[in-house]
Amino acid sequence: WANVERAQMLTRQASSLRSQIEPWQILRSQVSDIIELMDLGDDSMLVEFTEQLAALEAEYQERRKDLLFSGEYDNRAAILKLSAGAGGTDAQDWAEMLERMYLRWAEKHDMQTELVERSTGEEAGIKNATYIIRGAFAYGKLRSEHGVHRLVRLSPFNADNLRQTSFALVEIMPEMDAPGEVEIDDKDLRIDIYRSGGNGGQGVNTTDSAVRITHLPTGTVVAIQNERSQLQNKETALKILKSRLAQMQLEQRAETLADLRAGESASWGAQIRNYVLHPYTLVKDTRTKFETHNARGVLDGDIDGFIEAYLEQQAATE
Repeated sequence: WANVERAQMLTRQASSLRSQIEPWQILRSQVSDIIELMDLGDDSMLVEFTEQLAALEAEYQERRKDLLFSGEYDNRAAILKLSAGAGGTDAQDWAEMLERMYLRWAEKHDMQTELVERSTGEEAGIKNATYIIRGAFAYGKLRSEHGVHRLVRLSPFNADNLRQTSFALVEIMPEMDAPGEVEIDDKDLRIDIYRSGGNGGQGVNTTDSAVRITHLPTGTVVAIQNERSQLQNKETALKILKSRLAQMQLEQRAETLADLRAGESASWGAQIRNYVLHPYTLVKDTRTKFETHNARGVLDGDIDGFIEAYLEQQAATE
């Protein structure tokens, strides 16, 4: 425990494991209890038994969903990065709508969110934002969101109130927080130091503390300017870079970092979901074909239907 960072990591892992195991232990205990009561043969309790069995069956079906999380990093925390596409204020407002959607979803699922970096738009919305989301199967659940999200609506920023199509890129990466999990050769990195600037939020200073790290073999770039010091920014950027490379390995089914191919991660061509608010309301996933007309509910964080449809599709193909 002398190593505070490692102690914190182990504490988070233990908490995650407890949250996965304890519901099954409770369910097993409840089943044992009702079996003992039923063995007493008291017919007056039949109605109560029926209700309890129905509740246990519902709980079991809910717990079964946990078995869909078979990926290598599914029980990890998730790094969520949102980036506005081309289209100025409309696209930046769309990115902020998605930010709110994921934060509401995390809140409903009792997940912890940590803001890493956030850059606001000049008029409205955000240019980009990065969060770490921690909770049971955070990455396993959110990996369904990885890709381009498209919005069609009447623009609130257009004087003619014309229909506008906006895009935002959502990147979901597993948090790689243990030393040695992703080994990167120093010669494969270029680290640039520059001055923080722009609407990075409170605390962004004017010293040369911003850090940009480029993974030369793949051309992957991570830039962080939101921390208080150059050292903090470097550590954060390196963690996100490792997480992004781990995500690329999963996407490309690459055995090692050396097998990764440049430019083949989540790109602006990988459109995964359409959100139509005008002339009708519909949210539809392009991969699973899951859809709902309750666009307001989805934008309020009700995305479990999309997550479950994706997990079931992945389980079926595997």
